[in-house]
Amino acid sequence: MSDLRNSGDAWVVAEDGGRYWGRFGAAGLLVHDRERGILLQHRVSWSDHGGTWGIPGGARHEGERAVDAAVRESLEEAGVPFGAVAPHYSYVIDRGGWSYTTIIAEVTSPFEPEITDAESHALEWVALDQVVGYELHPGFAASWPLLLPVLSEDRQAIDQLLAEGRITAID
Repeated sequence: MSDLRNSGDAWVVAEDGGRYWGRFGAAGLLVHDRERGILLQHRVSWSDHGGTWGIPGGARHEGERAVDAAVRESLEEAGVPFGAVAPHYSYVIDRGGWSYTTIIAEVTSPFEPEITDAESHALEWVALDQVVGYELHPGFAASWPLLLPVLSEDRQAIDQLLAEGRITAID
């Protein structure tokens, strides 16, 4: 398996002292379907924070843009087809020397997710008001209160987050 890994597939220790996956950072895709909710991935037990629910994502390749990494990882882990989503915003958590970028995207062509690698126990569409009922990955759980108003299309909250630089619009 080691010969199949990308050079970004490695653990790093960031300036905050935490240990994180992805030599060049990591990215995930928060896919929102207005009818079905968001796509959550139940992480396998051997993964970081295994047994929790989060979004498809993983290590970025060297020189890879976060949006490209998030789309690639969601295809690899959940079968999200290229062109089925439109990225609108990004949200970055910077730990000093390592960052995680959440790409917030809307479904433009409905699809059924499918487990396409060994990193998932399950994939589910979850209504926005039901997300907190799941045992969430700690990083995703910490970000959820900020992300929910964006998905709820709360224009005032979105404009404020954009003005504060907490989220960035993707062109």
